[in-house]
Amino acid sequence: MELRIAHLYPEEMNMYGDRGNVLALVRRCQWRQWSVTLTALRVGDSVDPAAFDLIFMGGGQDSQQIKIVQDLHTHKAAGLRQAAERGVVFLTICGGYQLLGHYYKPHQGENLPGLGLIDAYTVAGSQRFIGNVSIRRPDGQTVVGFENHSGLTYLGNGVQPLGTVVDGYGNNGQDGCEGAVSGNLYGTYLHGSLLPKNPSLADELIEKALSVRYGKPIALFPLDDTLEHKAHERALTLKP
Repeated sequence: MELRIAHLYPEEMNMYGDRGNVLALVRRCQWRQWSVTLTALRVGDSVDPAAFDLIFMGGGQDSQQIKIVQDLHTHKAAGLRQAAERGVVFLTICGGYQLLGHYYKPHQGENLPGLGLIDAYTVAGSQRFIGNVSIRRPDGQTVVGFENHSGLTYLGNGVQPLGTVVDGYGNNGQDGCEGAVSGNLYGTYLHGSLLPKNPSLADELIEKALSVRYGKPIALFPLDDTLEHKAHERALTLKP
């Protein structure tokens, strides 16, 4: 079994430990004795839509998003769209999440055009949302993380939130939603990093990615997640 991961803009889009999400995915495959190929896609690199099973992009400040957005459209957008059509799994955090939608409107300057892979848009707000977050997914599981953003993200047709907010602000501090899921495309504001403290979500992404790669349902055998669950439970006690 092999999982092929692409990490978009690892230097520019890497806020609050976002690289830890990639490390968690790699380790959880290695602990199962599977092969993992991790490829960093930097400014100037193109995207082979058939080369990857899971694509990750972390968060960045407005200045980082402005820095990479032209390259995103010039060198990567076509390949990313084709990858999404194949069913490749995307995990995007904060600034990466904002660019998964139609656009991000910053406080100053022109809109930053997104990939338009999900029906969502983001505008800069006047309040900064910062602190620990817990959300509840439709299956009842909790997800924990840390948010620090002023962007207000609004979801459109065919896009479900990753979960409903228990503690924190979420997408916009108004509708009680956090993150987005559309098929195999995931976006969230949760840093921290997200996946080490939420092993079930990490395995969900791996399972979906492998199922697309091998063309059949893949069920993962469980790992000993005692430490991960302790970190999760501890995070639940941390209020915003």
